[in-house]
Amino acid sequence: MPEKNVAHTQWMKRAILLASLGKNTTSPNPKVGAVILDKNGNLISEGFHYRAGMPHAEAMAFNNLKKDPQGGSMYVNLEPCCHQGKTPPCVDKVISSGIREVFISIQDPDKRVSGKGIKLLKEAGIQVHLGLCEKESLELNNAFFYRNITKKAFGVFKWAMSIDGRIALENGKSKWITSEESRSLVHSFRAEFDAIIIGGNTLRKDNPILTTRGLKHPEPLRVIFTKSLDLPSKSNLWDCTQAKTIVIYDSSTANENYLKRIPKCVEIEKVSSDDPELISKILAKRGCNKVLWECGPRLATAAIKSNCIQEIITFIAPKILGGKSSMSPFGDLEFREMNEIIKLSDSQIRLIGNDICVKSALKN
Repeated sequence: MPEKNVAHTQWMKRAILLASLGKNTTSPNPKVGAVILDKNGNLISEGFHYRAGMPHAEAMAFNNLKKDPQGGSMYVNLEPCCHQGKTPPCVDKVISSGIREVFISIQDPDKRVSGKGIKLLKEAGIQVHLGLCEKESLELNNAFFYRNITKKAFGVFKWAMSIDGRIALENGKSKWITSEESRSLVHSFRAEFDAIIIGGNTLRKDNPILTTRGLKHPEPLRVIFTKSLDLPSKSNLWDCTQAKTIVIYDSSTANENYLKRIPKCVEIEKVSSDDPELISKILAKRGCNKVLWECGPRLATAAIKSNCIQEIITFIAPKILGGKSSMSPFGDLEFREMNEIIKLSDSQIRLIGNDICVKSALKN
């Protein structure tokens, strides 16, 4: 690879690294980093987007300038915005700065921007290079892209099981299958998500807290999906001082008399059926890029069937529980031939103490 191309790649990877500093805090926005060089190719500024409502990466880089960028170049992992939102359009600033060349990894999937920012840069006489480090940039913002393209939140299903594939004893008891180390890791995993989803049965049986234990502020939105609304009057999730909670219920089956059990601080939303896709779309509309499903077998099975799950995180403990097949992570997925089964890919395996954690992508 020519030396000049190597340099371009290094600067774009620098922009991607900067973008990753906004991990867990930018939703509903993407993670973006920007690097500015002077006309001699020297670094004169850089920046990244930290949180929605705060300056975008390009704006932060211009705010941090150490030298006039006239005739220089910019590297940014996502197409600069060209619309007025909570912050001014970045394209205008790039054009007025005198920068002559912009390297962009990927086009923004947001219809308000997609291709329009690039077009404005070109019309202003700026050289635009698209596609540098595209794979890395797509991986960084896969949930943002998924939400913008499908109008659904990117879903990850997490469960813990024994080595014989059980998630609980026959009587429903499951605390604790995995080690304290694994449970602590789950708290840090939750910080990557905008919302955590459970079903009414999980709330009744486990009374979970569903927080990162202070690792993220604000905490992810806690979502309860129920067909009956028969939820306990006392629950850890009714404490909205720790994190926000929303109850989404199926209006075709729920007894709305049970609504009086739910505290006023909890949001309520009804949907027309028990299709999990409705939840995914509601959360996407609220700006949730990535959501974690920590639900039981019935809701997990429905979510899989509705293509609401794109990744799976499995914790496997070296324990044998035994029991009936109903204690497995999923119900009947109605497969009758081996060519119908769900195949996982891109698996990442790590040891957590004596437990095994496997992260895999679903082939939809």
